[in-house]
Parts: sequence; structure tokens; C-alpha cells
Amino acid sequence: MAQPLVKKDDDYDDEEEYSPFLGIEKGTVLQEARVFNDPQLDTRKCSQVITKLLYLLNQGETFTKVEATEVFFGVTKLFQSRDIELRRMVYLMIKELSPSSDDVIIVTSSLMKDMNSKNDMYRANAIRVLCRITDGTLLTQIERYLKQAIVDKNPVVASAALVSGIHLLQTNPEIVKRWSNEVQEAVQSRAPLVQFHALGLLHQIRQNDRLAINKLVSSLTRGTARSPLAQCLLVRYASQVASESAANSQTGDRPLYDFLDSCLRHKSEMVILEAARAIAELNGVTSREVTPAITVLQLFLNSPKPVLRFAAIRTLNKVAMTHAMAVTNCNIDMESLISDQNRSIATLAITTLLKTGNESSVDRLMKQITNFMSDIADEFKIVVVDAIRSLCLKFPLKYRSLMNFLCNILREEGGFEYKKVIVDSIVILIRDIPEAKENGLLHLCEFIEDCEFTYLSTQILHFLGIEGPKASDPSKYIRYIYNRVHLENATVRACAVSTLAKFAVMVDSLKPRIYVLLRRCLFDSDDEVRDRATLYLKTLGADGSVLENEKDVSEILFGSLDLPLGNLETSLKNYEPSEEPFDLNSVPKEVRSQPLAEKKGSGKKSNGLGAPPITLASSVDAYEKMLRSIEEFAGFGKLFKSSASLELTEAETEYAVNVVKHIFDRHVVFQYNCTNTIPEQLLENVNVIVDASEAEEFSEVVSKPLRSLPYNSPGQTFVAFEKPDGVAAVGKFSNMLKFIVKEIDPSTGEAEDDGVEDEYQLEDVEVVAADYMLKVAVSNFRNAWESMGEDGERVDEYGLGPRGSLAEAVRAVIDLLGMQPCEGTEVVPANLRSHTCLLSGIFIGNVKVLARLSFGLDASREVAMKLVVRSDDEAVSDLIHEIISSG
Repeated sequence: MAQPLVKKDDDYDDEEEYSPFLGIEKGTVLQEARVFNDPQLDTRKCSQVITKLLYLLNQGETFTKVEATEVFFGVTKLFQSRDIELRRMVYLMIKELSPSSDDVIIVTSSLMKDMNSKNDMYRANAIRVLCRITDGTLLTQIERYLKQAIVDKNPVVASAALVSGIHLLQTNPEIVKRWSNEVQEAVQSRAPLVQFHALGLLHQIRQNDRLAINKLVSSLTRGTARSPLAQCLLVRYASQVASESAANSQTGDRPLYDFLDSCLRHKSEMVILEAARAIAELNGVTSREVTPAITVLQLFLNSPKPVLRFAAIRTLNKVAMTHAMAVTNCNIDMESLISDQNRSIATLAITTLLKTGNESSVDRLMKQITNFMSDIADEFKIVVVDAIRSLCLKFPLKYRSLMNFLCNILREEGGFEYKKVIVDSIVILIRDIPEAKENGLLHLCEFIEDCEFTYLSTQILHFLGIEGPKASDPSKYIRYIYNRVHLENATVRACAVSTLAKFAVMVDSLKPRIYVLLRRCLFDSDDEVRDRATLYLKTLGADGSVLENEKDVSEILFGSLDLPLGNLETSLKNYEPSEEPFDLNSVPKEVRSQPLAEKKGSGKKSNGLGAPPITLASSVDAYEKMLRSIEEFAGFGKLFKSSASLELTEAETEYAVNVVKHIFDRHVVFQYNCTNTIPEQLLENVNVIVDASEAEEFSEVVSKPLRSLPYNSPGQTFVAFEKPDGVAAVGKFSNMLKFIVKEIDPSTGEAEDDGVEDEYQLEDVEVVAADYMLKVAVSNFRNAWESMGEDGERVDEYGLGPRGSLAEAVRAVIDLLGMQPCEGTEVVPANLRSHTCLLSGIFIGNVKVLARLSFGLDASREVAMKLVVRSDDEAVSDLIHEIISSG
């Protein structure tokens, strides 16, 4: 290999600072590359230059095409050298340069010669390089040699061919799949690495055939893989098969669990760890199934090898999330790891103990953690803080010691992410544990006195404005808030003004004093601060008494903007200045996702002639303008919602039709977007005959046909139905496309006078309950829930039957109700047995609806759900429950 390229000076006392590549420049190295053309090759010098070139390439240095070509041709001349070390460097250089197809021919003959060489090192490296730079045409010529190499007696050559096959499978899968017999033979090889690579390639070849994978895993689990690496792969594949296969309904046994259990007694440590991890990550694993894995991992906790201790404690940490009680037997061993020299191991030990500990051990753990926190980086501290927050919610009676710990570390040095996690944790504890409010708010007030992060200061001030007025003595927080007006930047000052106004509205005794403070803010240097102070002074009145309607004042200060910001921005851009002021009620409230057709690009079928462009925020506005321009629909009133387009025909059929459902208070309009895909035909008098026999509450009132539909020119036809006012009527509609077909004369391009009546069956369309619900997000679900009150609350429990997972059940209910998930609660973490989902929306009639869904999954995969609904109209709350019970 290459020797150091720069002589080490006497000044380099610290060897860690010395680099042999110090000061390397591309231009200088390219000049040195001319040594490749010398008649008498200096192999050591050539190796050094190639090492420099490889270093530059791996550091992201780019070579121009001319530079790369010159280097490539120079490197190819080094094939004349017989030096084995230099030849290996040549192979590496050719792979890294990835020459263009024009240059490949120059080196192909030399590589093919090496591939058939008697030197096994030449053969293995030549195979790797050829497969990296070759295309499909050349691959067919060398396929025979590659198949022979797979079963070669030399394990280096066989592994090179197998690894090359894994790479080629991405570009030439059909060729590689023909090697199955040779790869199957290589799986039985005695060489550990060959067996490992062969198993990986064979699995990839069959990965799309589930039955073949099952057979492969079943056949290999009956034997013993000689290679620990191959055995680890086999454990992973067996785990996948076990997770995809249902447990035996009679005995409750899980397929391949016995094999995974037997691997816990393997002689190789890596196989044991892989098997333990696989068992722990099985879907719906029970405490009985995971206990053997925990027992083995407990032994590794005392291993002298740090990597084994780390792997064991990390796996136990994951198991503790779902089976905390099963891990408690390891607590004594984990406590000894808190003082481990490896900080990653110590952090995992602490967080696992926090998950598995009981109420009596909390104080002891806190003492150990206090000394531990000063020795670890912020990224580890964040993990510990998250675990402490979970522990406090688990044992609310211990809030005092845990809250004091969080407040103490909040005053210590740390970065933004670390401080943010602590503040978020304290806020959550204050909200969920009423006894912690007074102490927690005071600690937050003290923190903002010296807080250097604007984001955290504004977050705490906003939270103080909500929770502070409800405290036993709200006046003690005013000093901390007003200090921010004098000592902070404009953003924090503006937030402090809003917080003061919230105290004035909620606490009558403080109004006169806060009015004086707000008047002082009128002379602030920032216009945002002055504007806010002026607004709140006008709202409160000169003597501190509320002049405006008290409900309106609370809405200004505490209400959330229940409008998607994207929709608001679009509506403001479309607003034309006039005598009428901008109306917030005109902003669409629906949260729309990007249509699939738009994602796929403009090559797909369009929505129809004259159809409004489907954008994220403006779709409802555009549809409403279009429908109002049609005389028959002008009197239907304000459009409540327009659905996403639904395809009614298969792809690549003669006629492409999709439908959009427009929902009004008393009407439903079906907009059929039609496209004629036959060049030789013109369609006239195009309309859709709708059969509403399965939709008894609907009656057809208007049908608007399309006069003409030329080739590839989308058009629209409409059918409108009347329904009871404000009722969420549902039903199924059958659709038949009817039209007159006229042939096009190829010579003139004109349509013939006579046509033939024809019809085309379309898919059915359903109007469901979700069509009457707008997806509207709320910025703070907790505040919205509390402000809604209990008058319109309805509670009930439901059995949702067997489901594959909680995530599947959550998705099904969200789709059924058509509401907007809040605060990311639609995401269900893996292996959870319970989950809470928060939904919000607006029901037809402009009725706000909030729902809290609590899901539970038992051992038999049965899902139970508790549904709590609050709305402005109790009849709507009842209707939401009816949708669930009938769905």
C-alpha cells in the first residue's frame, strides 16, 4: 500500500493532527499522474498517485470529462505491470472513475483476461470492476463466466461474483434471476462469507414471491447455517415471515418462533443478539414469547465487551416500551450500567430504568441521574428528559421531585433543542398534573428572566397567558411578564403585551393596573408592539373596564384561527379591494391534500374542459365560481365542499370519466369530467343517466348534457340532486354514459352527418357521511375542546372487530368520519396496545365538531374504541355516533 505522502516534521508533536493527505490539490495530483506514462513504471509512485486521486474523489472533488478521460487512459496503461498491489489500486481507480460507455471498450479486454487468470486475486477484482462498469450487452457475453465464478472453489472469487450479482439485480434483474441454481448451490458452501452473500442474493431474487420466500426460509431453518453472518440474515428473514403470517388459531403458536427461540442458544453472540432483537420486534409479541429473549439479554448486560452491553441494553430499552414489567428482572443489572464508561450505554440504562422502575425507586433514580447529567452531551440529555416526563405522567404523586429536577437542569447550560425539550416537558406536566401548576409556572417565569432563545420565551409567555390567570394568585406573574417589555427583543415584547392583555380580560382586579402598563407600551420603538397595545387598550377601554362584548374579547385573545394558512393566503391574494371589507368566512376551511393526478404530471387525463385547476387552497373557490356561472346551479347557495375526483373508468379505456361531488345545503351536484380517447370519433349530446334507486332521499332536479366531445378535448356534464335541508343523506348511484357517435372522415377531418347512439357503463358513485364533513385543523386541540363545553358531548364505546394493527383501525375510522387528525395523532407507533386520536372538522351547516377516540387492542387482535364527540349542536354529536355504529 502507499506510504505517507508528506514527511512528518519535528513540529508535529501531536500525532492525531497529522494527515498524509495534508495540502493535497487536484491540479498538482493531475500533474503527478503523468507518471503513469513513464516507460519504466515506478510502482510505488504510481500507487501513491492513485491513492491521492481516490482521496480527492472521495472528498467530493469533481473531475472534468477531459481530466477524467486522461486519468482513465493513464491508469489503463498500468495493466502492463505485474505488481499485485498496484493492480488492486488500478481496479479501485477504474471503479471510482466510472468511465463512459465509449471508454469501457478500452479496458474490457484487459479485465476479461484477468477474469480468466490463474491469479485468484485478479479474478475476483476483475469480476467486481466488470460488473460495475458493464452494460446489459456486455453482461450477456460474460454471464457464463459469472455463473462459473459463483460456484468457484475459491471463496474470494465466489463472493465477488455474488456481490456483483446483488448490484446487477438493480439494473439487469432478468439476467441475474437466471443464476438461481448456482446461487442455491452457493448457499450450501462451507465458506462463511460465500454462504452469507449467496443467501442475501437468493432472497433478493425471490423477494417479490412470498411463497418462495416462505419455502426458502423453511428449508434453511431445518439445517444449520455454518456462517454466523448467514444465520443472522436467516433470523431476519424468519422474523419477516413470522410477522406476515398469522398465529395458529388453535394453539396460538407463531410460525418460526421455535426457530428464533433455538437461535438464542447459538454459539455465536451476534446470532443470539439478532434472535433476541427479532423476537422483541415481532408484531403483537406477548410477555411469554419475549421472556426467553430478555433472559439472554440480561446475561449480556454483564459482558466485558462494550458492544454486547450496548446491543443488549438498546434492545431491552425497546422492549420496555411495550413490556415494562417483563424487563423489571433486569433492573439490578441495569443500575450497575449507570456508571459505565460508555455514555451511550449509561444513557440507555437510565432511560430503561425510568420506564421499568416503580414508584418507590423514583427518588433513588433521581439522585443517580443528577450526577450523571453533567457528564453527557445534549443529545443524550434529551433522551433522559423524555423518559423523565413519561415517568412523571406514570407516577403523578412523584411530580414534586421530578419537576424540581427538570427545573434545576433548565437553569444549567445547554443548547436550544435541549432547553426546548425541558420546557415542553414542564408544560405537559402542568397541563396534566394540576398540583404541579403553581410550582411549574414560577420556574418558567424565572427561566425567561435569563432565556437567550426567542422561541422559548414566546412559547412560555403564551402559555402563561393561558394558565396564569387561572392560578390562585395571578398578580405574582405580572412582574415577570412586564420585565420582558423592557429587556427583550421586539418579538418577545409583542408577545408580552398580548399576555398582559389576557390577564386583564380574565382577572377583573388586575385590569386597571394592566391598563397603565399597556399605555406605557404605546411609546415602544417597534410598530408591532405599539399596534398590539393600541388594539388591547381600545378593547379594554380607558378605565380598564371591558367595552366590547366579553365573548368577542375572549375570541380575539384566546381564540384559535381555524383556517388553513395556505387557504387564507390564497383568498387574500384573490381579494380585489372594494367597498366591502375582506370576510374571513369566505376563506375555504377544508384542508386538501394534493390530488394524485397532479403528482403524476401533466401526461395524465385532465379534469375536463373548463374544469378549475385543482390546487391545494383554491379548489373550492374555483369550483364555486364555475358552478355559479351555470344558470341551473346559481340558486343552490354557497358551496360547502367539493370532493377529490374519483375515477369511474379503468385506465387506457375508450372513454375516460371521473366525477367530482359538490355538496350544498340542499343539493348534491355530480360533475362528470369526460375525455374521448378515440381519434376517429366525435361524441355528441353526451350525458350521464344516473339511477338513484339506492339513494331514496335524493331526487334528480337538473341534468346538463355536453353538446360535443372531440378527441382528446375534455368536457363536462352535470347531474344535480335535491336532498333534505341540512341532512347528511347517503346513497349509491349507478351511472351510464350515453352519447351519439359520429365517425371522422380521415381525408377532411370532418364528422359524418349521421351518428349512432351508444352507451358505456361507468362505476357506481357513493355519497357517504364523510362528504358532509370539512377537514379543519385546530392549532390547540386542548383549548378548543375545553371551550366547546360539555353541553354537546356524547360518549359511547364500540367494538371494531379483529384488525391487523391499531394503525389500521385508526385509518379506517378517520376515513369513515372524514375529519382532520390533530397534533400528529393519526400516527400510531409500532407495537402499541392503546392509542388516542384527536379529530376536528366542520359539519354541513357550519357546525364545529371535535372528537377524541381512544383505541385498545387485546391479545386476540380485537379492537375496542371509546368515542367522545363534542360539537355546537348535540344532534350532530349524535349523528357522528350513528355513522360509527352503522359503518
